[in-house]
Amino acid sequence: MSKKIAIGSDHAGFEYKTALVEFLKAEGFEVEDFGPATGDSVDYPDFAHPVASSVEDGNNELGVLICGSANGVAITANKHQGIRAAIAWQNEIAALARQHNNANVICIPARFIDIALAKKIVNTFVTTDFEGGRHATRVNKIACS
Repeated sequence: MSKKIAIGSDHAGFEYKTALVEFLKAEGFEVEDFGPATGDSVDYPDFAHPVASSVEDGNNELGVLICGSANGVAITANKHQGIRAAIAWQNEIAALARQHNNANVICIPARFIDIALAKKIVNTFVTTDFEGGRHATRVNKIACS
């Protein structure tokens, strides 16, 4: 059974989102695209919140968000109590976000990396497991409630 991945972006991340949807589907993942449907200017929270909610509610296992810097979508997603959104601009950061932080949403800075690297980062993120152990103790202290 393939992992279910939620994905969304703003206008700055639209081209990357489109490419990542195709990439993930080609790799055998089930992808739910939360938009936007065009590259027209939009507000990133309108897409980050639905992606985060779908992961938080268990409808999707992991999420991918893309905007210009990745900061806006990460800040928005992390407002959800059950979300651990991490910004990654290097492959190793994506791996550590999963292994050590059990991140469940990866945030990609489209204006700072190329599409080939974005695909590599996302692939690492969705195929890397949480190590648990000493990291689980720390991750269990993240939530406020």
